Amino acid sequence: MKLSLKQLSIYVSLLVIGGSAGLLSGRYFLPQNRSFQELGNVTVVPSETTVPNTARGQSGLIGGNNVNFIATAVQKTGPAVVRINATRKVANPISNALKNPLLRRFFGEDEQPFPQERIERGTGSGFILSKDGRLLTNAHVVADTDTVQVTLKDGRTFGGKVMGVDTVTDVAVVKIPADNLPTVKLGNSQNLVPGQWAIAIGNPLGLDNTVTIGIISATERTSSQVGVPDKRVSFIQTDAAINPGNSGGPLLNDQGEVIGINTAIRADAKGLGFAIPINTAVRIAKELFANGHVDHPFLGIEMVDLSPAKKQQINQENHLNIKQDTGIAIKEVIDKSPAKQAGLSPGDIVQKINGKQVLSVDQLQTLVDSSSIGDILEIEINRDGKNQNLEVHLGTYPKQ
Repeated sequence: MKLSLKQLSIYVSLLVIGGSAGLLSGRYFLPQNRSFQELGNVTVVPSETTVPNTARGQSGLIGGNNVNFIATAVQKTGPAVVRINATRKVANPISNALKNPLLRRFFGEDEQPFPQERIERGTGSGFILSKDGRLLTNAHVVADTDTVQVTLKDGRTFGGKVMGVDTVTDVAVVKIPADNLPTVKLGNSQNLVPGQWAIAIGNPLGLDNTVTIGIISATERTSSQVGVPDKRVSFIQTDAAINPGNSGGPLLNDQGEVIGINTAIRADAKGLGFAIPINTAVRIAKELFANGHVDHPFLGIEMVDLSPAKKQQINQENHLNIKQDTGIAIKEVIDKSPAKQAGLSPGDIVQKINGKQVLSVDQLQTLVDSSSIGDILEIEINRDGKNQNLEVHLGTYPKQ
């Protein structure tokens, strides 16, 4: 069939409009009962869409059977996501306050109007690693309790035993007495890049099996950048909604593989969420299941990235005489630490570790975290304008 110029223009226009409208389906829409071959001597080839193959659902297309890549990923992993209810006894601050003799005047000496302790309840998430009931969650979800209540998506409830907690990385493991359980498939968090899909599953605000979606916004966010300097984790940042109750649930890629543990670690993080990389979490989990605890390498210094203003502040507050405007300054050395035993002092400027130049506190901390207990670090410092090399034998991170 041959077309006039006017007819051809109409069909090409329809192709352009249909191509835009049909991007998500991966198809261009043509007039009924027409094919590309019927456009005469003009060959039109539909361009590739930006939707990944995984976004085409079970029928091959978004919208086919109402299943897309998000639904497919959730169907794979959702049954292995659990709700964790924890209860713990905490001191009653009112009761403690009444120990003050001035306040006791208003009550009889033998009268105890308030209980000494109160029960605190919390809800978080977790996910099943093995068919025999090994679970992974956040440390702050199960901290200060030995047993928790674990509820599966199918409604079954089990008493769970907390097998180990690592507050340094905010990872914990739980065991429930069950067999033939659904499990997650673990992905690889090593080579994640910003812009990849990110799917979060959990129980935010007590709303079971909630799914949110976004992208990976950034990787390798340090603990200091996130605002939790007491942790030793490089976080995944995502814009998928993560709220209280999501903590401990899985962050998935577009294949439904777990790439991180969601953690609602910042209450003020509006529009931002963070997750512990799954490679880190699994390494910690193995040690927790085996030993009940994890030992981390420890140097024992408080450091700061220098600037002219920061230099002046540190000198005034700590009675030091730092002259450099840039670099890594040691602000404090912990007593009886490996750094103290090696001879490091406040005011020293760290320049190199094992011959490699270090430019920031985060870089130095990463080098320490990637080492092992007992390793020897050769640290080059500048003290009063002179370079020195000191050897530090890394110790074990203190429990408190």
